[in-house]
Amino acid sequence: MMRRVMGMLAALGAVVAMLVVLPASTASAAACAAPWNASSVYTGGGAASYNGHNWTAKWWTQNERPGSSDVWADQGSCGGGTDPGTPSGFVVSEAQFNQMFPSRNPFYTYSGLTAALSAYPGFANTGSDTVKRQEAAAFLANVSHETGGLVYVVEQNTANYPHYCDTGQPYGCPAGQSAYYGRGPIQLSWNFNYKAAGDALGIDLLGNPYLVEQNASVAWKTGLWYWNTQNGPGTMTAHNAMVNGAGFGETIRSINGSLECNGGNPAQVQSRIDRYQAFVQILGTTPGSNLSC
Repeated sequence: MMRRVMGMLAALGAVVAMLVVLPASTASAAACAAPWNASSVYTGGGAASYNGHNWTAKWWTQNERPGSSDVWADQGSCGGGTDPGTPSGFVVSEAQFNQMFPSRNPFYTYSGLTAALSAYPGFANTGSDTVKRQEAAAFLANVSHETGGLVYVVEQNTANYPHYCDTGQPYGCPAGQSAYYGRGPIQLSWNFNYKAAGDALGIDLLGNPYLVEQNASVAWKTGLWYWNTQNGPGTMTAHNAMVNGAGFGETIRSINGSLECNGGNPAQVQSRIDRYQAFVQILGTTPGSNLSC
């Protein structure tokens, strides 16, 4: 009898050991629905993803952000906690980016933008969720204005090309007098700006300014460099203007205020404002105050 009990215990121990070494099953996260769009109409049961969760509408709704009212029912996290196409918590999904720039040049990739974010981790990642979305919308609105909706990679007026070499700088223009024309999302120009941006980013842009029109990530990094570090004609960086509550108008001043602000070119200012208002709607937030300069 004792032998039989011992045998049963041994068999039970083997089963327990097998249970210990078997890998635990892991519940897979739900797939994310299409990202919420402020301009879309959702009827009862309509699904959307927002801020890493799936939501379903209880009844007809438009421009009511999920989580902001009881019209939306939270269905739990999806896609590992982020919306599809939204890496590292970036507040703009790839679907939203494509909606903002439906006719963009293939050069301006979403992956190039998200790869560039590591250069300035505070960008669109400072303050409240509203402020983060407002800053992303402000940057992309100004970028859209500068490039015709992300259509132009280089400055179109080639007659200007020889003018962007300041020979008074000690480092000169090693790539040639006509090499420092406007490129990229904020149309980086002048040899001294290529030098400063390259030094900040650890890239030899003075020696090879063509990288800005050849590498999407480099191009986006130059735009983020200007946005986060340069006052331009203004009194603050565009980044500080958005995170400290100065408003979208001050980002215009920092980028092209000497020509557009204070009545200099109200049509250009309004163009930037219109794009910003459209983009904050896509991102499901409000524009804030002080939109003009």
